[in-house]
Amino acid sequence: MPGIVQAIFAMDGYCGPVAKLRLFASAREAAGTAHDRLPGDTVREVLDAAVAKYGSDFEGVLTFCTVWCNGEGAQPDDPLSDADEVAVLPPVSGGWIGVFGTGGTGR
Repeated sequence: MPGIVQAIFAMDGYCGPVAKLRLFASAREAAGTAHDRLPGDTVREVLDAAVAKYGSDFEGVLTFCTVWCNGEGAQPDDPLSDADEVAVLPPVSGGWIGVFGTGGTGR
């Protein structure tokens, strides 16, 4: 129901896209939830909103994660719509490439 979610954010003065955020493994544990809907025109803005909402523990986990949008590797400035799904995937084993393949948050 993106329309309802959009209306809720509009009450706070936000009228842009509200993407679905999916969190896995340690990212889910740090946030305390497996999914959310967060505002942002880009992948970076959604992740910034997640850090603001979930705090420093989530931000720490995020530095070791890979981010995908709609099943494909995401870049920080990739634009989003209400239909988009941003997934935060911590490494399962082995090395890590970091958010956006930079070895860090890309911010």
